[in-house]
Amino acid sequence: MNILMVLTSHDRLGDTGKKTGFWLEEFAAPYYAFLDAGANVTLTSPAGGQPPLDPSSDTEDTQTKDTKRFKDDKEAQEHLANTKKLADMKVEDFDSVFYPGGHGPLWDLAVDKNSIELIESFVKQDKPVAFVCHAPGALKSVKVDGEYLVKGKTVTGFTNSEEEAAGLTDVVPFLVEDVLKANGGNYKKAADWKEFVVEDGLLITGQNPASSEEAAKRLINKLKG
Repeated sequence: MNILMVLTSHDRLGDTGKKTGFWLEEFAAPYYAFLDAGANVTLTSPAGGQPPLDPSSDTEDTQTKDTKRFKDDKEAQEHLANTKKLADMKVEDFDSVFYPGGHGPLWDLAVDKNSIELIESFVKQDKPVAFVCHAPGALKSVKVDGEYLVKGKTVTGFTNSEEEAAGLTDVVPFLVEDVLKANGGNYKKAADWKEFVVEDGLLITGQNPASSEEAAKRLINKLKG
């Protein structure tokens, strides 16, 4: 199994003067789920190199078994510090792709031409694609055969109420829940902050940080078929 993980390169939280990026748990939990399942994992981002970490995801109260494992894992830290450039990635080299969230993807991956084409190519080649939390926002402009990829599909992603609880409704460029619905997705959700993952054909989506490990496990199961 060769799995590509796509991380954001965007580090500015709108006009707030605060930092954003990827969410640590949403990277660490899937990363170790993939490694422990024997997969080869390649990390990529639009700019390449070290992707920005959302400082809010690296506080005392956000630590999990996987984030702690990452903190003790020099090899993983080195791997993350040297992500490959997204423009250089070829779908033929991978069996699937996984997008961790954090607010960063709403600004870059949602409009990144290479990311959009990459997702479209994975689907056209009948390879599964998975997204968690804010990362389903990267599907905003993804179309296959002229229709939005999410149209008619059961999907989830960070809820409007979760965004409101985070106090960022008026900061983000768009709301994940709204855009998935606007593009014709059959949007489902669980209670705020509860684990919730849905699968529809090749598309796997998770609602929030708590859903990241389960989304990765669903992807592994799909690959093992």
